[in-house]
Amino acid sequence: MADNMEVLKGIVKKAGVSYPVLTPNIKGFEAALAAGATEVAVFGAASESFSQKNTNCSTAESIERFRVVLDAAKKANVRVRGYVSTVIGCPYEGAIEPQAVARVSKQLLDMGCYEISLGDTIGVGTPGTMSKMLQEVLKVIPADKLAVHCHDTYGQALANILTSLEYGISVVDSSVSGLGGCPYARGASGNAATEDVVYMLHGLGIETGVDLEKLVNVGKFICEELGRPSESKVNRAMRKTKPSQ
Repeated sequence: MADNMEVLKGIVKKAGVSYPVLTPNIKGFEAALAAGATEVAVFGAASESFSQKNTNCSTAESIERFRVVLDAAKKANVRVRGYVSTVIGCPYEGAIEPQAVARVSKQLLDMGCYEISLGDTIGVGTPGTMSKMLQEVLKVIPADKLAVHCHDTYGQALANILTSLEYGISVVDSSVSGLGGCPYARGASGNAATEDVVYMLHGLGIETGVDLEKLVNVGKFICEELGRPSESKVNRAMRKTKPSQ
């Protein structure tokens, strides 16, 4: 997050598009506000160990830090989105109890986050474990206040997203060509590839407003700039040259 402000200042902003900035504490929020942010995000964890590694504080301490950010954001008329990491499994603790996810999620919502994104940070979730977690969270938070954030480490991201859709959740986080990862979750791959998510949604007859061909070109561009292959199967498939007849 060291270059958040540099990135925000370098973006040519378009009307109707949100550019949220991760702000783990009030210092980060004040820097984001100075850079012109109109939306920020706070991120907690359902795992105590992961919270310590990622933000150097306990889950309870992180919630108190967020409270200060939420109060300041309200005064500045800045929207705040909440993230909950390790909702299925933790690299340090293993399986996470769904009740812990529900508890942290509800705290963030009650503090004023307009939406809670549930993150399978290390990508160990399956439709079965995803269902159990969602059933618990939906007891305290309505589906229209939830989003899912599924990493694809074990190739289960699309299946987990489809499961979430069946529970009425219609907001999905993704990254172009599956870029990303987590420095505190060794081996975790990037988020679900946007190209793959859009292709699946279009196949389900769901309107996304996304031009898939242009999206594939964006993935091609950024992967070439980074010198790494696309993690999106749809991107690779659509870019294959047709065999000569």
